[in-house]
Amino acid sequence: MRTRVDRSWNRPAEDRARDLLARMTLAEKCTQLTYDSPAIPRLDIPAYNWWNECLHGVGRAGLATVFPQAIGLAATFDVDLIHRVAVAISDEARAKHHAHASRGDRGIYKGLTFWSPNINIFRDPRWGRGHETYGECPYLTSRIGVAFVRGLQGDDPNYLKVIATPKHMAAHSGPEKGRHGFDAKVSEADLNDTYLPAFRATVVEGGAFSVMGAYTASTALPAAPARCCWNRFFAASGDSPATPFPIVARLPIFMSITRSPKHRRNRPRWRYPAGLISAAGRITRICIRRSRRGW
Repeated sequence: MRTRVDRSWNRPAEDRARDLLARMTLAEKCTQLTYDSPAIPRLDIPAYNWWNECLHGVGRAGLATVFPQAIGLAATFDVDLIHRVAVAISDEARAKHHAHASRGDRGIYKGLTFWSPNINIFRDPRWGRGHETYGECPYLTSRIGVAFVRGLQGDDPNYLKVIATPKHMAAHSGPEKGRHGFDAKVSEADLNDTYLPAFRATVVEGGAFSVMGAYTASTALPAAPARCCWNRFFAASGDSPATPFPIVARLPIFMSITRSPKHRRNRPRWRYPAGLISAAGRITRICIRRSRRGW
């Protein structure tokens, strides 16, 4: 049965979103937690794929301008230049999205939510993904990260050009081969001085509307949902994000990390500042099962 949805543009977006959520069933809400969210025809909600990449140009969806890799951009030490690069990327991203959507193509790499920039700290070349980052300096990474996020999301007071997703929060940089079970034992000082400043800056200053969690553990806890990490995220400066933001997470990875007895004892309750988008469909089945048991 198709339900009439309020499309009054003179109402605040938050009110229209609440109205839409109130019309959705629990099962429908669960399906929207995956990166490849299916359509809900009765509510005129089209399918949407949250996975897109634009580390140094719009990736994997046809022709686009290819800028130097992130480590090369950082070598310019030119924050204004990198902001202009991000503006150009978001111009192309918006145009490509509209072109695909006008043909009914809402598949992977066609949306407006981009899993960029990579603001991990690059300390060891054996990691294997250092070229995606802005190097080893927390300050330079913070300044470039803020410029890149602002360039992607635009400066319109009401609308975002695209959504940026700084990643992978926080101590993610190695070893790549064991990233699904590696436990990054980082000291309190190193976490606050080295690994978290760029994430704090891109959210508080840059206004990033999304953050991707690390795939690894952090001191025996899955890094993305660990409450200690979120507490430290803003504690040093007393800042808070201008708006709640979703977390892009990898649930099968959390499950593999928490499978061992040591990690299971330390498994946190899943509490987030806002929403959760999983890069795997398994979260839909988890949420439905938990809801039937009263969550």
